[in-house]
Amino acid sequence: MKIKAIQILTFLLGLMYASAGYSQTEPLRILVVGAHPDDCDIKVGGTAVLFAEMGHEVKFLSLTNGDAGHQTEGGGALAKRRRAEAEEAGRRLGVAYQTLDNHDAELQPTLLVRHQLIRQIRAWNADIVIGHRPNDYHPDHRNAGKLVQDAAYLVIVPNVCPDTPPLEKNPVFLYMEDHFQNPNPFSPDIAIDIESVLEKKTHGMDAHQSQFYEWLPWTQDRTLSQVPDDPEERKEWLLEQNKRRSGSMNEAKKVSLQKWYGREKADNIRFTEAFEIAEYGRQPNDEDIRALFPMLGGG
Repeated sequence: MKIKAIQILTFLLGLMYASAGYSQTEPLRILVVGAHPDDCDIKVGGTAVLFAEMGHEVKFLSLTNGDAGHQTEGGGALAKRRRAEAEEAGRRLGVAYQTLDNHDAELQPTLLVRHQLIRQIRAWNADIVIGHRPNDYHPDHRNAGKLVQDAAYLVIVPNVCPDTPPLEKNPVFLYMEDHFQNPNPFSPDIAIDIESVLEKKTHGMDAHQSQFYEWLPWTQDRTLSQVPDDPEERKEWLLEQNKRRSGSMNEAKKVSLQKWYGREKADNIRFTEAFEIAEYGRQPNDEDIRALFPMLGGG
């Protein structure tokens, strides 16, 4: 009876994937690479939840341990706190979460870290890899973007990191959204409607207490005094921030939404996460993108 139940479940999942424009039988495997614990959550948290709820496998990877990201704490104690926050965020979002032990604010695109990343991409057998663009205010973000670019081709080269089997196919590499303009602005090649999971994304981000209620309000916009003391009020405050962030819309994003969702539906989409197709790795066509992002449906 147990085997029959599994067969029925597999059949039903196959129907779900087919109805979403997804033709493969194996779950997709998505690796999101951030410089710090919380980077992935901010930029990809909603899309990750959508993937996870459809039965796909998502992993958030932080290339540093975050041991410099606080105004009053630091070092090993902060790294331990941030690793625990990341693990809790992963549980809330339904994704795996790993932090490497490179120092925060010291990340360099070295051969050592490149090899760490190549092994991580291979071990996850990634279909999609999402990372920072290599132009950003934070040097760790820039260097994390450079590391993903440097790994993009080498993940299929057998003589690089020969202790880890090379991937049989190159993943599709994507950039997270940002607002930086030089040397070129972000291009929203793919835009995802995340309104249905915005509260769950916020619930995951809420696990990063040290960041969203302490460090970032202190260092970025000097709003620390505005952070509520009550835990539920804090989460509502964070949700409003997420609405402002993900509600940012421009003409390029509107065009992307219309392409993937159709004009009528796109006009009603309020909250998004967007991604740019990197010029490295596998170059997907529109059909590939619909298969890789089954939440887009048939348009």
